[in-house]
Amino acid sequence: MNKEEIIKMQISRVEKEIRDTPYDKSSEHHHGVLKAKLAKLKGELEGPMNKGGGGGVGYAIKHSGDASVVLVGLPSVGKSTLLNAVTNAESKVGNYDFTTLGVVPGMMEYKGVKIQILDLPGIIEGAAGNKGFGRKVISVIRAADLVVLMTDIQRLNWLNVVSRELYSAGIRLNDKPPKILIHKTHKGALQIIDPYNSFSKEEVSDIAQELGFSNAIIQFGEKIESVDKLIDGLIKTRKYMPAVEIITKMDLAKNNEIKKIPDKALKMCVDQKIGIEEFKERVWQGLGLVRVYLKKDRISEADKKEPLIIKNSATLDNVLKRISNQMRDDVNKAYIWGKNARFPGQEVSFGFQVFDEMEVYFGR
Repeated sequence: MNKEEIIKMQISRVEKEIRDTPYDKSSEHHHGVLKAKLAKLKGELEGPMNKGGGGGVGYAIKHSGDASVVLVGLPSVGKSTLLNAVTNAESKVGNYDFTTLGVVPGMMEYKGVKIQILDLPGIIEGAAGNKGFGRKVISVIRAADLVVLMTDIQRLNWLNVVSRELYSAGIRLNDKPPKILIHKTHKGALQIIDPYNSFSKEEVSDIAQELGFSNAIIQFGEKIESVDKLIDGLIKTRKYMPAVEIITKMDLAKNNEIKKIPDKALKMCVDQKIGIEEFKERVWQGLGLVRVYLKKDRISEADKKEPLIIKNSATLDNVLKRISNQMRDDVNKAYIWGKNARFPGQEVSFGFQVFDEMEVYFGR
């Protein structure tokens, strides 16, 4: 029995113990430790699987453009059709399952930004346990900037299935990391600083030790509402990603099915070009990117042909560092133009947050 098989057996045992242990106030501490043990084992199992072993044809993806987006969903929900509609790709289209046997990339241009769209093989239930294309697909998802979850009107419930598979694989969609700071020390055992009284210090200490912490200061920056969130905050392999939900084949929808569609989901019928522009805008919003135009001097026009693409949470200091680390030492003033400037050419600090279509000049 190899190492992977041993870990899988240990995972099965822990999962069974979790199922067989009634959950109440007296057992929640034990449940927390079991969940921590399970998370650690899954991390050990996924570690070697995520290093590219046995990837097969089509999985060595070269990322290009300003951001990458993955189309994730059940087989035959129209991922290939959507890819072909919004990019320059030519993904094989068929009306049977597993048409896409590899990863097919295409480039979508929107608002002057180049966004790589990756059509992945369909995810099925059990993918997190390596069923179907399993972890090969998940490794590509983790390397992307945004996830598009797709299903068709006749299989609405599978949105939850796909979400659960990604959750089981350590991917957290449309969520933020818990505010837990960890400072490892050489001695002093575990020190728990929790002004919010989320859990008993003993419970936090036992869970942290199960995850491999021995000497560290663990400080809570907010109230943590569940053991799962606590474990997420202690494990640094969790991947937090924005996601967009899409329901396809709306031309086949019946009234009783339409009522069941989640409010946030985008309704599409790609064959009839319905929802294409809305899809592009949802992707743009989900990626949280902005275009920054640079000016060579205060009186000239900004270069709008090649904008600098950066996250909307960035500051002008981040912009400078993207341009050149040396330039940060050569300038001491920033002037901006655009919708969030109080007036054209407003002087702002380098800590000023960027906004879309900002024009900026750096000087002395």
